[in-house]
Amino acid sequence: MAFDELKEKVTPKNPSRETSPNRGTSLPQHDAIPADRKALREWQKENNIDVDAQIKLTRVAHMRYQHPDLAEITTFLRDFGMSVVKKTDTQRWYKGYGTDQYVYYAQQGEKKFLGGTFEVQSYAELEKATKVPGATPIQDLSDAPGGGHMVTLTDPEGFPINVLHGQTPASSGPMPEILETNYESHKPRVAKFQRFKPGPAAVHKLGHYGLCVQNFAKQVEWYTRTFNFAPTDFLYVNPDPEDEEKRLDVAVFCHIDIGQAYTDHHTFFMSTNPTSHVHHCSFEVHDFDSQNLGHEWLVSKGYKSVWGVGRHILGSQLFDYWWDTTGNMVEHYADGDLVNEDTPVGWGAAGDESLAVWGPEVPKWFLD
Repeated sequence: MAFDELKEKVTPKNPSRETSPNRGTSLPQHDAIPADRKALREWQKENNIDVDAQIKLTRVAHMRYQHPDLAEITTFLRDFGMSVVKKTDTQRWYKGYGTDQYVYYAQQGEKKFLGGTFEVQSYAELEKATKVPGATPIQDLSDAPGGGHMVTLTDPEGFPINVLHGQTPASSGPMPEILETNYESHKPRVAKFQRFKPGPAAVHKLGHYGLCVQNFAKQVEWYTRTFNFAPTDFLYVNPDPEDEEKRLDVAVFCHIDIGQAYTDHHTFFMSTNPTSHVHHCSFEVHDFDSQNLGHEWLVSKGYKSVWGVGRHILGSQLFDYWWDTTGNMVEHYADGDLVNEDTPVGWGAAGDESLAVWGPEVPKWFLD
C-alpha cells in the first residue's frame, strides 16, 4: 500500500472533534464495579463458606517484623511518619496518631515477616483461633503498650497471621486540619492562605498488607473460610479469551466482612507468584498534600522509592511505595474506598493497566 493511501486510512479527511478533557467522578459502587460481578453472599454460598464458623475480625491493628538493626529501622520509620511509643533493647513499638496503641512492632533478629495483626470481637474468638491446626496458645501481651492477648496462626504456605483482643485503645491526635479547597465555581476558602510545613507524612493507621503466594486458590479458601475476609475484587488472566473455562483468578483484594458497617475496600490482598513472600504493608496518611510532602521528605533523606505518587483503580487510593532499610516494601496511602456487605464481588482482567489511573510507569517487577 502506498504511503498516501495508508495516511488517508489512519487520518480521516474530516477529523472528529477535539479530544475530551480528563475528569474525575465519584461513582456509586454499583456503577463503578465491572459488570462481571456477584453478590457477596452468593459467592460465599457457592464456595460453601460457613460464616458462623469464621474467626470474627473487626479491624486491622498493626504489623509485626523482625529487623537486624533496630536503630536503623527506627530512623526510617520516624522519617516514614511513625513515632516510638515504647522500646527495649530488643523490641520497638511504633504508633501513629489514631487510636491504635501501636501500628508497627519490630524485634531484633534476622530479616523476617511476623505477620499482620487483627483485632477480634471477643476473647471467645481468641479461644476459637487456638483450635485452628498449628495455632499457638493465647499469649499475654502485658509488656506491650495497651496490653491484651494474642494468638498466632499459620496459613498453608507458612505465613503467620495474628489475632488480638483486649488491648486498651490509645488517645488519638493531634488530628491534621481538613483543608478547604477552592474550585472554579465553589470557593469556600476566603482570605485564608494554604501553607505547609516540610516533614514526614504522619501515619494515621495501618490500612492493609499483602502476600505473594504459590497456591492461590488454596490460600483464598483458607483465609476466607478461617476468617471473615470477603473478596471485594478479583483479578484474572485468560490465555484463551474464547474459552471462559481457562480463565484463572490470580489476585484478590479482601475487606473485613462486618455486615452493613462500612470498612476499607481492602485490608488484605494476595497475588499468585512463583515464590511465597510478603509483598508490602500500607499505612494511611491525611491527604494528597501530606502524601507528597512525605514523598519529598523521604527523597531528601536518600531512601529508595519503589513506585509513586499515583492513584490506584481498585480501592481508588493515592499510593506511594518505598523500600525500608531492611528491604521490605511499605506504602503511604490516602483517600481509599469504603465497602460493606452490599458491595458486589467484582472481576477484572489483570495487567499493568489495572493497577493505576495515573502515576509513574509501574515497575515491571512490582508484583514479583
